[in-house]
Amino acid sequence: MRSGKLATVSGVKRRDFGQYCGLARALELVGERWALLIVRNLIVRPRRYTELQTGLAGIPTNVLATRLKELEQSGIVERQVAPAPGRGVVYALTPVGQSLEPVLLALARWGAPQLGEPQRGDVVTPEGLVLNLRAVFQAEQAAGLTASWEIHVRDVVVHAVITDGSLVTGLGPAPVEPDLTIITTFTDDELASYRAIITQARDGALELRGRRELLATFLRVFTVPKKA
Repeated sequence: MRSGKLATVSGVKRRDFGQYCGLARALELVGERWALLIVRNLIVRPRRYTELQTGLAGIPTNVLATRLKELEQSGIVERQVAPAPGRGVVYALTPVGQSLEPVLLALARWGAPQLGEPQRGDVVTPEGLVLNLRAVFQAEQAAGLTASWEIHVRDVVVHAVITDGSLVTGLGPAPVEPDLTIITTFTDDELASYRAIITQARDGALELRGRRELLATFLRVFTVPKKA
């Protein structure tokens, strides 16, 4: 029963707005602090509990446990047995959870121009880099294009593969030999954000291996939106 207050389900409390509205219901399910960032990381790939904790810098252990329990109860996240050769349990998105990807990409596109200058203590996660690639992807610019990129940011590697205009991104080396490998040159005290990667690319402050002409293609296809 929705009362507009905190509802308790199986010992877990969450906000109940008491409104028969799709937006209100969505916020009841994924509007609590950290919930959408957990979904963001699981969109990239299933994760163990410890991997989620590492990938969500600053999340308290009790909050992570609570959010995972809520997301499981809502049918957004499920536990799976880790595939061989790994052991144990991983958290993965259900089909309902996977259907949140367009929502997250739209929010990321909206939020990118609002970022402003990075603040002390800000971090950039590998999952955030992958999601940003998907969020700033310009499908109309990639129509009919087939090309692949591998991007090295310190000890993190992400890839973007476009096949006849369709994009696949993820963590780790590209599944095919990349047409262009982009190696960034960040110092230890620089924030390796996607915006900073684009700035380095435009300034030519990168190491390139492969088809160098595809850097211009990369900049055209993956465009950071400007603030209105």
